[in-house]
Amino acid sequence: MNFETYKKIINRVIDIILGIGSVFIIVYMFRYLIDVGRLIFDDVSTDNYELFIQEITAFFMLFEFAVMLMRYIEEDHHIPVRYLVLISMTAILRQLLVVHDNGLQTLLLAVSILLLAAVLTMFTPSSKHFNFQRFIKKTNDLDEKEK
Repeated sequence: MNFETYKKIINRVIDIILGIGSVFIIVYMFRYLIDVGRLIFDDVSTDNYELFIQEITAFFMLFEFAVMLMRYIEEDHHIPVRYLVLISMTAILRQLLVVHDNGLQTLLLAVSILLLAAVLTMFTPSSKHFNFQRFIKKTNDLDEKEK
């Protein structure tokens, strides 16, 4: 057997494992939806509100994992960096929604979102201000001129 055959077998095994993981994630998503549905009809209190927010953020975390698994399989076992940056930004925003009573932590989370937005802008090919691909090309051109 050659390398390509091993690669296909390993990719199939990974697809099966990811499929099983996706089923578990979807089951937990439905569980969180049922919990959120129950909390909607409960009495309004601070404890219920906090639990409601926790259940919704957990649901969206599972939703992101499910979408990321689908994207991984669709992209031939590859996740683009741009997609990972977007997932990181939404995770930080979720953290801001849940924990917003500490001023320093809120500031640091906001700065991290700003940095990720700058990275996202650099990795966007159509960006006029920060184009990472254009920067790499200029660097390569300078290297060639030095030789």
